[in-house]
Amino acid sequence: MEESFEKAVEYYKKAAEMGYDVAQCDLGYMYEHGMGVEQSYEKAVEWYSKSAEQGYPRAQNNLGLLYHKGLGVEESFEKAFELYMEAASGADTDAANNVGIMYKNGLGVEQSYEKAVKWFRLAADLGLPMGEYNLGKMYERGLGVEQSYEKALELFRSSAESCNPRA
Repeated sequence: MEESFEKAVEYYKKAAEMGYDVAQCDLGYMYEHGMGVEQSYEKAVEWYSKSAEQGYPRAQNNLGLLYHKGLGVEESFEKAFELYMEAASGADTDAANNVGIMYKNGLGVEQSYEKAVKWFRLAADLGLPMGEYNLGKMYERGLGVEQSYEKALELFRSSAESCNPRA
């Protein structure tokens, strides 16, 4: 299996060096997770950045996660939020969910349960199980919405049916 990862890295690198945004993002992922290459958050940041600069939503979200966690870059919730917003505007469902998390917790942005609900709902409506789960937690606790255990249970069930282990 390792050999096929190394082969994938070889092809991703060729395409990435030619400026192909998807390959740049995929190469960043390989570096982030040490698949076929020595694990390096710094190299992941480099390749995600090249792809994100071209407007590729998945790379924007992945780069945002590294800023959020301070991996390969100095931790910056503000930069993470900015990248998540860019990715979410490109219809990245994970990014929409991440924007909701940032609003819920007031990370890099003024805390707002109402805005968190809006973004979790968008992620859920786009079919993201974690969006459904997070929206369910908001209903369960009455954060940004009227508390409804019934609605929360409905969302948790839907999330679980999509194989979300947290639900």
